[in-house]
Formats: sequence, structure tokens, C-alpha cells
Amino acid sequence: MDKEQFIINAFLNSINGDDGAIVDNWCFSKDLFFENVHFKRSWMSLEQIASKALLINISDAIVMNAKPKYALLGLALPKNLSKAEIKALQKGFLNTAKKFNIKIIGGDTISNHKIDISITLISEIFKKPVFRKGLKIGDLLAFSGNLGQSLKGLELLQQGKKLNSNHRFIKPKIRKDFFYEIAQKLSCAMDISDGLSKDLSRLLKINNLGISWYKNLNSYELYSGEEYEILFAFNPKYENFIKQSAKKHKVKLNIFGQAVKGKYEFVGKEHHF
Repeated sequence: MDKEQFIINAFLNSINGDDGAIVDNWCFSKDLFFENVHFKRSWMSLEQIASKALLINISDAIVMNAKPKYALLGLALPKNLSKAEIKALQKGFLNTAKKFNIKIIGGDTISNHKIDISITLISEIFKKPVFRKGLKIGDLLAFSGNLGQSLKGLELLQQGKKLNSNHRFIKPKIRKDFFYEIAQKLSCAMDISDGLSKDLSRLLKINNLGISWYKNLNSYELYSGEEYEILFAFNPKYENFIKQSAKKHKVKLNIFGQAVKGKYEFVGKEHHF
């Protein structure tokens, strides 16, 4: 049983069900980032924890073709967190917000036995939104960048090793300039948060289509979660434009399949309960 989808179905309406909810010219999105679920304190600094929590929310907004404007923070923090540690969290939020021209406008804080972060992002649509729905038979399926590094990094952390501060697991790469340039040529898009295979199954299911594979992808490429690269599709007539844009922005473009009649079933470990 897909419990996540079961919960979503209870609140299903014409607005719900995508990376963000589009209301008029605004996109509202939320993501949770919880200690011992998404990270351990021994893996990342407090500044890195705050920064990543905001970055994964920014990723959702960008793939809707929205520009983040405002953020609301929900913070559950241990009572024994020192003033210096709280300042480190603040620094992570503020520096990342500044980089993306986001204003933090409020939220709530409570006491907790661990660090749990909830962020609501309010973003302005750029021209028109890009949804998960819209895929057509014959569209090319692609993803940006190299997949697999996040899972490899997690495995190293679980072995007690440390990661470089620029490692993808610590600091996701957000392809905003590339995406904003190609957005109007896309049929659909979403970010890769639960692994390519799982997120592809969501994209294909909502469009009632299957895939004809162009490439054999390894298990790391298929199942690495928290990559925050972009999964997207486009009409073949835009292939040259998108290739040129990827080259311009120094983004690796991987065209790995084509949408066909049929369905695609996810087989693997779920990242949700």
C-alpha cells in the first residue's frame, strides 16, 4: 500500500498533487527535513542542515517554473541547543535565502527532542507554470546532471566517513538558470527527490503512459534519492534548443527514453513510510 498516495488522495482536488500548489500567479510548496529521517547531526553542520532544508524547497518551486519570494519557517529545536548553535542554523537559512533573493517572513518555533524543520515557500510563477501532467506520446524523457552521488554519499556516512562540504548529499545543485530558460519548451517536469525510478513512475502514472528506454541505467542512477536534479520531457522538435541550453549552462543532459503507450511500475525500496 502506498500510504503517501493514500494520504494525498484524502485531500485531492484540482490544485493538489504536484511539486507545488498553483493559486493564481503564485506557487505554494512545503517540504520537511527531520533529524534521524533525512539527516543525522554527526553528518552535517547546523549551517549545512538549515541550508539544505531550504534548498530542497527551492528545488520544488523551480521545477514548477516559479521564482521563490518568501519563506515561512517551522522549527522544532532541542532545549539544550546553545545560542551559538541557533546562530549557525540562522546563518544557513539567511545565506541561502539571500542567494536566491528570498525573504523569510515568519513561522513558528517549538521545543523538541531533536531538530525538525518545516518550510513553506511562496513563489511567483515565471510566465506560466510547468506541471507533472502534460506528457505526450513521442516526448523525449531526460534528466539533468549525474545521478547516484547522493546514495553513494549516504553509504559513506553510514560507514562513519565524512563528506566534502560540496558533496551533493550535503549541498544539492539547483539548476535554476537552465530550467527557467527551457521551461516554456517542456511538456512536464519534477525534481528527483525519491530516486529516478520512483519519480519516473509518478510522472508516467499521472500521464497514463509508459517508457521506451534509450539507456541502461545502473542501480545508483535509478534509486539514488535526494538528488534534486530535474526529470523532464519535451517534444523532439525542441531537442536541439535544449541541448544548446544545457551546453550554455554547463549542465549534463541525459535523454534516456521516450514516452509510449503502456505503464511503468516502480520496483525497489520506498523512501516513504
